Amino acid sequence: MYRFALFLVCLLIGLMFVPSAFAGAGKPENIGGNQKLPTVAIISTGGTIAEKIDPATKAAVPAVSGSDLIKAVPGLIKIANLRVVNFCNIDSSQMTPEIWAKLSRKVDEILKDPKVAGAVITHGTDTMAEGAFFLDITLKTNKPVVFVGAMRNASELSPDGPPNLLNAVTQVCSPAARNWGVTVTMNQYVNSARYVRKTQTTNLQTFQSGEKGYLGYIVGETVFKINDRSYKLKLPIPEKLARVDLIPACAGSDGSLIRAAVKLGAKGLVIEGVGAGNVNAKVFKAIKYAISKNVAVVITSDVLNGPVLPLYGDAGGGEQLQKAGAVLGGSLPSRKTRLLLMLALPNLKDLSELKKYFNSISGEEQ
Repeated sequence: MYRFALFLVCLLIGLMFVPSAFAGAGKPENIGGNQKLPTVAIISTGGTIAEKIDPATKAAVPAVSGSDLIKAVPGLIKIANLRVVNFCNIDSSQMTPEIWAKLSRKVDEILKDPKVAGAVITHGTDTMAEGAFFLDITLKTNKPVVFVGAMRNASELSPDGPPNLLNAVTQVCSPAARNWGVTVTMNQYVNSARYVRKTQTTNLQTFQSGEKGYLGYIVGETVFKINDRSYKLKLPIPEKLARVDLIPACAGSDGSLIRAAVKLGAKGLVIEGVGAGNVNAKVFKAIKYAISKNVAVVITSDVLNGPVLPLYGDAGGGEQLQKAGAVLGGSLPSRKTRLLLMLALPNLKDLSELKKYFNSISGEEQ
C-alpha cells in the first residue's frame, strides 16, 4: 500500500512537469466588445514570450498565459477584439510535428468562425520557422496567420514580446497584409514561412529571409508591403506522420547513420550534403542502399543560400545522386524539407511522384 501511494505521488509530481499540448481544449477568453473592430484570435503555445526568470534557478521557465500576454499590451484592444486560446505553454525545443498537426487543426477550427479575421500564434523562436512552415502547408484557411514570439523573456528589462504581439495583431487587421500565407513577424519585419530562418541565437533581429527578402515591414499602425508570396502548396495532415530522419553528411561520414536509420524503420531520409548537394563516396553507397529498401531520400545543403543542383558527376555528386533516385530538395532548408517529406509520403502512390512537391514549393527549385 505504501509503495502504491508513493507511486501515485511520484506520478502526480511528474505530470506537473510534462508539457501539455492541449490546454486550449477549454473555453476561449474573449476580450473587448467593440463591434466596429475586427476579432483576432491569440493562440498561445509558450516560448520565451511566455517565460519568466525562476528566482531559484535564475533561468527562464514557462510562466505566462495568453491572457497575461494581452494584459502586457494594453494597446491591443484599441485595434481589435481578442479571442485568447491557451493551447499549451512549452518551450519550443519541446515542440513536435505531432503537436503542430494538432495546432493546425485547432487554428482551422477557430478560423471557421466568420467573425474572426485571423490568428496570431505565440510560439518559441527555436523551432518557430519550422512550425510556421508546417502550418503554412497544412492549414485550410486563407485567413492571415502570424507566428510571433520574443528573444527576451517577460522578466527582462525591455522584453520584445509586447511590441511583437502588437505588430502581429496590426498585421492581421491590415488589408495590405493579405495572401501572404503564414508568416513569422518579429522585430517589425514580416517573413514568409517558406524562407524564414533563425540566424542569431540571442539578437532581436534573428529572423531573416535570405535572398528572397522580407514580405513587409510594420511601423506603428501601418504595414508596408515589400514582396508577394512566391508559392502555394497545401497537403492534408495524415492520421500518422511518417518517420523521416535528418542526417548531416560531413567530411569523413561513413554512411553508418543512414543504414541505422533504415534498419530502425525510417520511411524517408533527408541528407544534408555540402555545397550544391554533394556527399562522399561512402555516404553515396549508403544512400543507394536506402533507396534499394524503398526509402525516400531527399538531398539538401548546409549552405545558407542557393539551390541543390545536379552539377557534379563523381560518386556522391548531385548528378549521380539524382540518377540513383534521390530527390534534390532545391533551396528548402533541411528541417523544413523533413516536414514536407513527412507530410508528402502518405500522399504518394509511388516515390517517383515526390519530386513534384519539391518543384512546386517554389518556381526557382529545378
